[in-house]
Amino acid sequence: MKNIILIAPPAAGKGTVSKMICDKYNIPHISAGDLLRDEISKETKIGIQIKDIIARGELVTSDIITKLLKKRLAQKDTKKGYILDGYPRNIEQAKGYDQLLQETSENIVKVIFLDISKDEAIRRITSRIVCSKCGSSYNLSTPELSPVREGICDRCGSDLNVRTDDNEETFLKRFDTYLKETAPLIDYYEKNNNLIKIDVNGKSTEEVFSEVKKVIE
Repeated sequence: MKNIILIAPPAAGKGTVSKMICDKYNIPHISAGDLLRDEISKETKIGIQIKDIIARGELVTSDIITKLLKKRLAQKDTKKGYILDGYPRNIEQAKGYDQLLQETSENIVKVIFLDISKDEAIRRITSRIVCSKCGSSYNLSTPELSPVREGICDRCGSDLNVRTDDNEETFLKRFDTYLKETAPLIDYYEKNNNLIKIDVNGKSTEEVFSEVKKVIE
């Protein structure tokens, strides 16, 4: 087992599939969003900078994210492999990650693309609720992804809330950003013969994960 990258539009289930992969193969899940939030919560110098960038509605620069990722990959738990969620988001970040791999003499095993239609993504995003404490995500439109107790996180027992950016207007902006910046990664990794597409439309989480396992194994 080495390194896996997940690419997908918003609401395609990257977080859920990532967790399932980590649990099955005992490798760490590295989320670009988690790295950013961790710096913000610690109120580090770079964390304050990140908070200001996000408050202005701008994207955090690739240099900052790659710097945080390099720091994370230096930890021992990544040596047997890991899964990247939310990184790289564009060609610039992909090239930055390629450079990191060269420095550590590592290779990507697979880049998995979870393909979802815009209509299906909107349906999912407007039904999503998130734990206020641990960040676990649930979806009321899918029974298997709904919490056992209404409004309560299965993992830590904290309250579940709708994220302020989980609305159709904000989603469409995020989806347009994805099309502009992230979608070209598909061509980038296809040219390297390293991309596997999995259609997630109309499929349960278990069905999607079954296909992911076939790719990995």
